Amino acid sequence: MVESDGVAKALPVDQRAGDASQALTAILQTQYLRYMIIASWALGLLGTIGWLKAALWFVLTLAAGSIRGVVEHRLSHRVDAGWGMLFPVVATVTTGAWAAAPLLAWFSGASFGQPLALALIISGYVLVFAQLRSSPRQALIISSPYGAAAVVILMSLWGTDEFWSMLMVVPFTAAGLFVLVTMTLLRENRIRAFQQHQAHLIEELEAARDKANAANEAKSNFLGVISHELRTPMNGVLGAAQLLSATRLETTQREYLSIIRNSGDNLLSLLNDILDMTKIEAGKMNFEAVDIAVDSLHKRITGPFEAQAEAKGLEFVTTFEGEMPTVVRGDPLRVCQVVQNLLSNAVKFTEAGRIHYIVRAHRISDQRVRFEFAVCDSGAGIAAADLERLFMPFTQVDSSSTRRFGGTGLGLTIARRMANIMGGDITVTSKLGEGSCFTFDLEAEVVEWAKPVVAEEVHAEIVGGESLRVLVVEDHPVNRMILEAWMNSASHVATAAEDGRAAVDIAADQPFDLIIMDVNMPVMDGLSATRLIRDGGGLNADTPIVVLSASARSEDHEAGLNAGADAYLNKPIDFAALAALMGRASGGREAVAQTAAPAETSVAA
Repeated sequence: MVESDGVAKALPVDQRAGDASQALTAILQTQYLRYMIIASWALGLLGTIGWLKAALWFVLTLAAGSIRGVVEHRLSHRVDAGWGMLFPVVATVTTGAWAAAPLLAWFSGASFGQPLALALIISGYVLVFAQLRSSPRQALIISSPYGAAAVVILMSLWGTDEFWSMLMVVPFTAAGLFVLVTMTLLRENRIRAFQQHQAHLIEELEAARDKANAANEAKSNFLGVISHELRTPMNGVLGAAQLLSATRLETTQREYLSIIRNSGDNLLSLLNDILDMTKIEAGKMNFEAVDIAVDSLHKRITGPFEAQAEAKGLEFVTTFEGEMPTVVRGDPLRVCQVVQNLLSNAVKFTEAGRIHYIVRAHRISDQRVRFEFAVCDSGAGIAAADLERLFMPFTQVDSSSTRRFGGTGLGLTIARRMANIMGGDITVTSKLGEGSCFTFDLEAEVVEWAKPVVAEEVHAEIVGGESLRVLVVEDHPVNRMILEAWMNSASHVATAAEDGRAAVDIAADQPFDLIIMDVNMPVMDGLSATRLIRDGGGLNADTPIVVLSASARSEDHEAGLNAGADAYLNKPIDFAALAALMGRASGGREAVAQTAAPAETSVAA
């Protein structure tokens, strides 16, 4: 009667009352209660029929409950299709074992037997109807063994005064069951109606959310397209104004031109702000992670504003505190954009006094550092009540500042959102009449703590001033250009090839003093090209060949030498090592090979 082993987890919960799945789900909503109730009934029988009969009833009823549990488990997998008469038949038969308990108690002859029998019959009915409250027909069928037991008990009282008293218990019990089922159904109907109303509200909220998201996305796309489209003519206007400024103009014309350029610069800045805002809202703002030299980053940040502060009569002070790393990883463009926005506001809204730019470095570990970029000014300050609106988009604390200083109120909003995306934040402290201090907190990965030693300039000239003919085989145009320019600075003759196939063809027609061969290239890799040059027996079969690769593994070194190369250099190229190899190129392959080991160990991987 009571469910087994939690099969309800696999059943749908949105079936309508009265169908097969609803009835079985009601049965399978608790775990192991069936066996607990069987044990409690056996304990009740123990005081009336003795331990032997009670134990026998317990074993038989437990077996019947187990059989019913197996059937329920199997039906749970196809309950949507209904179970026909299988479940009612099995449940009715197994309920018969339970219905034997009141008969055993009634005919036990014990003084407490008859009251116990009535209690067991009534509790049996309550258990069945409580579980199958959504399917009264099923409940009537499955509880029929209790009805049969009640009839047997009633007939045993035929002709006695207790017969009519016992008969009056039937409507009393039926009325109680009717109230139980009715109240339960009413409550479930209210719950179901509330759930349907809630589901309807959720659908309306989701539809409203989707409409709002679509409208916001359309707005962002529109602003993005407009800002992109306006940038093109604005660049034309500013470019033409710059060209016009180089011509002979009268004083008045030059003043008008200055107005055009300043207005154009302001409009272009506004367009950039709108474009950044739309990118952030669309989640398309790109952030890079590259190595940043901290010294050059600070110069890049403060450079434009030192001159602006000086022109305005302000003192610009820079202070560095803490253990400052030399090289970190991050996005220099976005960091500059955030800090420069704070510096721009400080210079803009400060009439007299100074701008204090403070950089604090807090060492977290050998690989992490936390920066605090603080910009403090001696301006008018901000009231505490206005600080909450400071980072709201399209908002300025004082509307008159828009007319006086210009701007859209987007700068701080963009700066803070960028800071958040990079894992940092912007905080502000301010006092009216004393100034404000904005602090940008950010953690970064440390590449190098120690200050690097300034590298000595490496020249391509070799002893004796001999000019070499060098074949540079490199698929990357920038690397190829750097190698050519470095060699041409010493009057060496450099010939370029962009892949191994082109190098083999060039080497077949022109003699060279040295070949610098990249390993990974399209069309033909450097090792294959080296083998063809060596095995071809042409003009450069015995020319020294130096192979280049971004890999520093010893296996790759050996592969290059086994292909016929005489030396191996890693990328980025150590030009000091390359210069040493070029100095020995006139001595042939053996001379270059003698410098291979020291050259390799001196190269940064």
